[in-house]
Amino acid sequence: MSFVASLTQSSTTVNPNRTQIRLYDLALVMAASALVAMGLLMVYSASIALADGPKYANYGRYFFVMRHSIFVSVGIVVALLVWTVPLSWWQKMTWPLFGITAVLLILVLVPGIGREVNGARRWLSLGPVNFQPSELMKLVSVLFAAAYVLRKQHQMHSFVHGFLPMAFAMGFVGILLLLEPDLGALIVIMSIAMGVLFLGGINAKVFSFLVVVLMSMFLLLIWASPWRRARLFAYLDPWDDANMYGSAYQLSHSLIAIGRGEWFGVGLGSSVEKLHYLPEAHTDFILSVIGEELGFIGISLVVVLFAILVWRAFEIGRQSIALDRVFNGLVAQGVGVWFAVQAFINMGVCLGLLPTKGLTLPLVSYGGSGIVMNFVALALVARADYENRSMMCGGRA
Repeated sequence: MSFVASLTQSSTTVNPNRTQIRLYDLALVMAASALVAMGLLMVYSASIALADGPKYANYGRYFFVMRHSIFVSVGIVVALLVWTVPLSWWQKMTWPLFGITAVLLILVLVPGIGREVNGARRWLSLGPVNFQPSELMKLVSVLFAAAYVLRKQHQMHSFVHGFLPMAFAMGFVGILLLLEPDLGALIVIMSIAMGVLFLGGINAKVFSFLVVVLMSMFLLLIWASPWRRARLFAYLDPWDDANMYGSAYQLSHSLIAIGRGEWFGVGLGSSVEKLHYLPEAHTDFILSVIGEELGFIGISLVVVLFAILVWRAFEIGRQSIALDRVFNGLVAQGVGVWFAVQAFINMGVCLGLLPTKGLTLPLVSYGGSGIVMNFVALALVARADYENRSMMCGGRA
């Protein structure tokens, strides 16, 4: 009897001297949750007046925020499912995932299958929703680059064996994205690949050569495309009359919105620019609405939250590599590169620091496949952190 009692007591009683380790990163979860909550609030504020215009006359006032809430809910469910899968399984599945995503990028270009909007073919119609394969490719490029570096870690200083195979794979993806065209997604995906290769120890000379080649290619693409060239010149002088009512229309109204916000904003829901002046106020230019309604303080809060998110992703990656889980570490840091680059470009465009480019603000802007892929990416980072903490507790990852 005493043996059973002592066994029961030992299984239910926690040693008070034992260190309790939280199995998730609190800063990561809090920063991501705050960005998602702000996104829901600002999508509601930025889109509520769209139903008053002719383009969205058949939509209700709460159409976009309801759909965004559904996408966020789906993203959370999918992220929880992804979190339960060990990262070792994702490592084995990198090539099949890359192949499937490449096929989807090809299908987008097929007439009758890919959906065209404003001259761009970027979506596959799946009944009531549209799926954007380039958003999936951002996630897959993180996994693919991390697995590639791990497989080629002893050849990363070789141009032929360490660099060329990755260059061919990313070049193929780049051609498909340019045919859509989707230069914004291409920039993010190339930045992810370059960032993971750099973190994986690629030869410095090869990396420098890669940066020069890619920058030259992007400049050539801009110069060879009249409408991209017009955007660049408009960005340099957005207040010129011809630019203000043409290629710089979005940029000029974005700057007006942020300027109206000053330090503390005009008040939540009181934006004027969202009243059919600023195009894509609930998607690409949602930061401008934040700046107008919440002011410098609101934009600063968004910057700080993204800084925390990226910092924790890199720190979790560093811990994984220290525990000899290199793939996990590169995946976490690759997600950090993804969020940092995309957020920087979106903010830079809204603030007039970069030419106009159609990229959403991760976790904040209205979206479907984009917001779901953001949640999945964070689930991979959280899984890497969970496996680290499990190992440090003496358990199995």
